[in-house]
Amino acid sequence: MVQTTLNKITLLIVDDIPETRENLRKLLYFEPDIEIVGTAASGREAIDQAKALQPNIVLMDINMPDMDGIAASQEINRAAPMCQIIMMSVQSEADYLRRSMLAGAMDFLTKPFTSEELSSSIHRVHEMAASRRAVMPAMPAGDEGKTVGPAAAGRRPEGGKLLLLYSPKGGTGCTTLAANIAIALKETTGKEVVLVDASLQFGDLDVQLNLQDNRTITNATSRINELDADLLESILSHHPSGLRVLAAPPAPEMAEKIEPEDVKTILKLLRRTYDYVLVDTWSYLDDIVLAVMDLADRVLLVMTPEIPSIKSAKQFFEVAEALQFPLDHIDLILNKTIPRDGIRPDQLEGSIKHKVQATLEYEPRSLRQAVNQGVPLIMLEPNHSLSQHFLALAQEEVALLEPQPEQASSVESPVPKEEGRRRSGLFGRLKK
Repeated sequence: MVQTTLNKITLLIVDDIPETRENLRKLLYFEPDIEIVGTAASGREAIDQAKALQPNIVLMDINMPDMDGIAASQEINRAAPMCQIIMMSVQSEADYLRRSMLAGAMDFLTKPFTSEELSSSIHRVHEMAASRRAVMPAMPAGDEGKTVGPAAAGRRPEGGKLLLLYSPKGGTGCTTLAANIAIALKETTGKEVVLVDASLQFGDLDVQLNLQDNRTITNATSRINELDADLLESILSHHPSGLRVLAAPPAPEMAEKIEPEDVKTILKLLRRTYDYVLVDTWSYLDDIVLAVMDLADRVLLVMTPEIPSIKSAKQFFEVAEALQFPLDHIDLILNKTIPRDGIRPDQLEGSIKHKVQATLEYEPRSLRQAVNQGVPLIMLEPNHSLSQHFLALAQEEVALLEPQPEQASSVESPVPKEEGRRRSGLFGRLKK
């Protein structure tokens, strides 16, 4: 590894055109805290240089003759995972951006760019990587470079935390929030995060995250009697953000074969192996959703500032109280708000008698672009104000999920555990 001045950001420049490499040097000439430690003229040379130099940042051109930047970035992520990649291209099409992010790039610069744009990107990516490393556990001596999954690393006897994202009304953006909040949790904590799509009939988290490996929850339920942490880990999809994802069945009719107890078995196993489990669900309060609610440490209740959504949210609070789920474990998320238009958060709090945990503005154009590209907004536009709100919300949830030491022993399970089999359906449970 190259020895360099303390606190400097080390940079490897990769471009097949010598003049471009020299121009990039000139753009960074007046940046005292950035040090160019090497250059490479091809993707294969970039991989060798990244392994040898271990730079903080790799500035990677996407179009090169022998191995393009996409393939080189994927290999660097495996061989030198501490290197952060910024992709460069004269092409700014959505497909280039999506492929870059899926290859592990943290930012994308369209040529030509200014020295200010380049410097800003380098500093931003470096700070994001430093924040993640600060909360990651130390790697045991001699294990550097090894990839150790949660199952191989050992179980967590205290158990992970489970968050249920739920909306009693469709169209509130619950699934989009689930994808972005899960990645925000991963970025802010550096811990192991699993996202589960429990919208079993028409779940589309796999589409929003551009997952194409065809592994779904049915792979787990079909082997429920032999399921263990290692088998479950092999069934989970791996997202470039570091998330593990358990996708919904590929066809609606397959949801009928999944029992609530199967879902609980899977979630309990995930909680024992991973730090955070986020579960996205559909809007119907059936036995599947109630099974998830039984295990939830907190419920993120998503609503919009519209009368039908407000009515449904009030009804959910009534049901939750009847089911003896503690209302202070429900975090009300007001989504798709428009400034100076519609119902204000303080008016909602007065009507529902519950604090609004977070208010998220309506950004249809940015969110639509992110969904259509299969890259969550928090990855596509990390500096977007809505992306920053996702990060803030994730940080708030982490604080709520980690009790003070003196409180930990007195925290009870959110839902009293019942002996024997529950009566089927919501109304059966309310009457029990």
